[in-house]
Amino acid sequence: QVQLVESGGGLVQAGGSLRLSCAASLRTFSRYTMGWFRQAPGKERECVATISKSGTYSEYAEAVLGRFTISRDNAKNTMYLQMNSLKPEDTAVYYCAARFRFSLDDTLVSVRDYDYWGQGTQVTVSS
Repeated sequence: QVQLVESGGGLVQAGGSLRLSCAASLRTFSRYTMGWFRQAPGKERECVATISKSGTYSEYAEAVLGRFTISRDNAKNTMYLQMNSLKPEDTAVYYCAARFRFSLDDTLVSVRDYDYWGQGTQVTVSS
């Protein structure tokens, strides 16, 4: 059974940093495109960042460009999201997601593109 477990969320002041981790129980983690999404109360779930299975390609939402960095360690079956210069508008539940890619080494930004989801971790940024 596939499990994605997020950790690293919490309460931080504006301007601070957090590092989220997503541990995956995927036998072939290196064959999955991975993504970080977030959902704030009353809003739709949106893609924050996505990374290709090899780690070569990444894509970011404009709102986080230059502040967030997505990465992965295929040897550890883990994906990360380094979040710097956090703003109150970054407050949301953050989810990691996975989609198997047989041959393509690509990024995916749509919720509909992903098959597996974690339970989410709360990030709260105070002003």
